[in-house]
Amino acid sequence: MSGHSKWKTNKGKKMEADAKKGATYTKIIKELTIIAREGGGNPDTNPRLRAVMQKAKEANMPSDNVKMAIKRGTGEIPGVVYETVTYEAYGPGGVAILIECLTDNKNRTSAEIRNIMSKKGGNFAGAGSVSWMFTMKGYFLIEKSQAKEDTLMDIVLDAGAEDLKSDQKNYEIFTAPQNFEKVKQAIAVKGVKWQDAEVTMVPSSTVRVTGNEAKQVLALIDSLEEHDDVQQVYANFDIPDEILEQAASAA
Repeated sequence: MSGHSKWKTNKGKKMEADAKKGATYTKIIKELTIIAREGGGNPDTNPRLRAVMQKAKEANMPSDNVKMAIKRGTGEIPGVVYETVTYEAYGPGGVAILIECLTDNKNRTSAEIRNIMSKKGGNFAGAGSVSWMFTMKGYFLIEKSQAKEDTLMDIVLDAGAEDLKSDQKNYEIFTAPQNFEKVKQAIAVKGVKWQDAEVTMVPSSTVRVTGNEAKQVLALIDSLEEHDDVQQVYANFDIPDEILEQAASAA
């Protein structure tokens, strides 16, 4: 888990570039539309919608775009109908990968994702062969300079977190999805800033990859995440920080 989360966090410059060319907006609009369709257009009663609206705000998406996407989802105005498709795969080094897509053409998306996989050293896996490794959790990545471990441990456990792990540079905090917002508020109240905070899919185990295989895995993940229909990519790689940082700076 930590490998992929750190990789996403290290790609700040790339995310800014994506936002400028509209890729980030496109993904958020699709997500708003389908979540509003599934759970309603009121963020007070649809926590998933509330979370994506916050993501839109952080990406500086115009509020009119957000409102229109939600209205398309609730059927107040006509729009494209998206469906959710999940692909399971293995990448270089035996890394397990879950790919969540929103598409208006399932056959097109399947063919295009298969093409990316074949070019970048990945292979589709059978249904259920990868998904069992992942569980939905709240996740926070916080630099160690932000707080002492004992202090942070007390804050998050009192708020309902399940676990706190640390390495040389960072803390990682895991929560049940329903406790994510409570833990987030507890951290914010204490003035602790995070690098990443999201509800995501956490693997039960990781696969260590280094050298050329690590670069191949990151190239595959990058290509998948750049596809317009791909909303989320989850992977269980564990790659050394120095390789992640080098790859992110070169992106």
